[in-house]
Amino acid sequence: MHTETMDIWQHAHSFGQEQEKKGEKPTLIVIAITCLTMVVEIVTGILFGSMALLADGLHMGTHALALGIAAAAYAYTRRHATDERYSFGTGKVNVLGAFSSALLLAVFAILMVWESVERLFSPVQILFNQAIGVAAVGLLVNAVCMVILSRPHAAHGREHGHAHHHDHNLRAALLHVGADALTSLFAIIALLAGKFWGLIWMDPAMGIVGAAMVARWAWKLLRQTTGILLDEQAPASVQTAVREALETGTDRIADLHIWTIGPGLYAANLSVVTDQPHGPEHYKAAVPDALGIAHMTVEVQPCREG
Repeated sequence: MHTETMDIWQHAHSFGQEQEKKGEKPTLIVIAITCLTMVVEIVTGILFGSMALLADGLHMGTHALALGIAAAAYAYTRRHATDERYSFGTGKVNVLGAFSSALLLAVFAILMVWESVERLFSPVQILFNQAIGVAAVGLLVNAVCMVILSRPHAAHGREHGHAHHHDHNLRAALLHVGADALTSLFAIIALLAGKFWGLIWMDPAMGIVGAAMVARWAWKLLRQTTGILLDEQAPASVQTAVREALETGTDRIADLHIWTIGPGLYAANLSVVTDQPHGPEHYKAAVPDALGIAHMTVEVQPCREG
């Protein structure tokens, strides 16, 4: 058999991962903004004695690290997209980055609780006016970062039309920014309560409330990314759509495996049992492109009566 003939049946397994993702440049911009804000909030949190403000600044640090992981994941995914060591491309590198970010969120939530409990039993003097000003700036910065990151995230969602097609790496970055915005908001509420009503305990209490919210987000992202990293089956809607497309006439799917290999991309391995067999290409062509199945292996089993 000639090499030219084999080329017809072979294809690359990069699945478009060598292309720059829409979330890459916004992530780099947000990293620069975050690092600057982190330094300001940590220094002023220590100087003004605000646990809520210090917690916000510390979270900015984990947020900057998490965004750095996201940026590194994007770059690695592109540069090694055609590396033959990866059976289905480097799409899961982005998911691994998101998983690491979720772990950082969880660790930060634990640290927030620890520091807040200490402040409940050992209050410190707070310079409210200065702390409120810096917290407000932090909230504004987080709002700007959310707008920057939300645009490519929203565009990605419109392109695919399904929530499970989102770029988890970008989603992780958004969660970190959202957690920052939440802790900034809670810091402002706590500081205002302390300044006008003398409720000093609100400062560490808000740290605990913020930690609970961050922990919840981290757990949700950990569940999503762990399932993908362990080749969990695709959502039921995708499996149902494949069955509806192929199970016509006497054709029946005996075995079906669909798993994620990258943002918006699936691989599928299935076995069709039928008494009117066709070639694998017939069944591949019947599956809608909108499902995002980039690689499909079909086994056809003839089943004749008599």
